[in-house]
Amino acid sequence: MNRSVSLTLLVAGIVLGILGIIAMDSFASSFSKFFTGSPTDKSIWMLIAGVVLISVSGFGLFRGSKDVI
Repeated sequence: MNRSVSLTLLVAGIVLGILGIIAMDSFASSFSKFFTGSPTDKSIWMLIAGVVLISVSGFGLFRGSKDVI
């Protein structure tokens, strides 16, 4: 994987993670927690997507590039 693609995925993963945390503190999520005991699906999926993107980008960054220019 190209280093620039990995860095882009890392930034996207961090942004999704932050947005997921913010969404967990929203009014809709608090309302959902009150009735169901869990946050909204949107916040959970953003957190999961953020973790997956950070994992994939970490693999791409630490694996190193085998392409020799």
